[in-house]
Amino acid sequence: MTEPLDIVLLSGSANRQLAGAIAAYLDHPLLYGEALHFSEGNTFVRVPESVRGRDVFLVQGTGPPANDHFMELLFWIDALKRASAASVTVVMPYFSYAKGDKKDEPRVSIRARVCADAIEAAGADRVVVMDLHAPQVQGFFRIPVDDLYAMPVLCDAIAAEGTDELVVVSPDAGFAKKARQYASRLGAPLAIADKQRVDHRELAEVLDLIGDVRGRRALIVDDFTISGGTLFDAARVLRERGAASVAAAVSHSLLRGAALDRLAESAIDRLYVTDTIERDPDDDARARITVVGVAELFGEAIRRIARRESVSVLFDEVRRR
Repeated sequence: MTEPLDIVLLSGSANRQLAGAIAAYLDHPLLYGEALHFSEGNTFVRVPESVRGRDVFLVQGTGPPANDHFMELLFWIDALKRASAASVTVVMPYFSYAKGDKKDEPRVSIRARVCADAIEAAGADRVVVMDLHAPQVQGFFRIPVDDLYAMPVLCDAIAAEGTDELVVVSPDAGFAKKARQYASRLGAPLAIADKQRVDHRELAEVLDLIGDVRGRRALIVDDFTISGGTLFDAARVLRERGAASVAAAVSHSLLRGAALDRLAESAIDRLYVTDTIERDPDDDARARITVVGVAELFGEAIRRIARRESVSVLFDEVRRR
């Protein structure tokens, strides 16, 4: 029988479903924190019971609405430290501001660094995330950061449907290295789309495609999608180049409303996503979305951190590829 963990597992408001699944995997009680969002925009949080001298694992991502959930995250950390928690590990399934990882034009903020500083200043001792937009974001923190990979669980779900005549497609050159890991794991060739983004309107245009997809089942892979523009345009180009079918797999899907309608009408036959962001099952069914759970990955990371064991075994298989 596995020895129970001596931790407090606390859920904020952003990822209650995933937090419940993590608690079920660990067979550990889950505390639901009280979070109130007042009409003028203020946020109030309250820890439901004493955490004095305890190691706390706080599950709170920054999915939509990103600013509300990020401020709530900071308030949770502060409340826990003021309640004399021994340590606070932030389990942040999706870090929205990770895409603000560089100063690539004049007079802009490196938003990921600002957020990292705020998380540290609030008192966090460690951060566990999934598929940061850029690995260097880990270096913006001065506390330990564990960046888990969704690729293995997404690949398992895709492989269950068969990998015959599959070709993995990177949406741009920047994601080619990670796309090659998908291709290696699935035993498939790799193609790369040439994408151009001219402004901040969440729109991108696929200009060309490097690789042969004719007669193959194309699989577009990416770390996140907000409007779906890149995925939809890439799927159109793949169909024009003779792909027999098109699917896509992304770690974090923020598709909502009209974007889901566009997905249902696009050339994408199936979209695989993880449950790092809360989703409506009815919307997913309508838009041909398959949700793959990542509670076991987060749960195992929490177990190993709580027991002072190495977390590197969760990354070794991916790094060898």
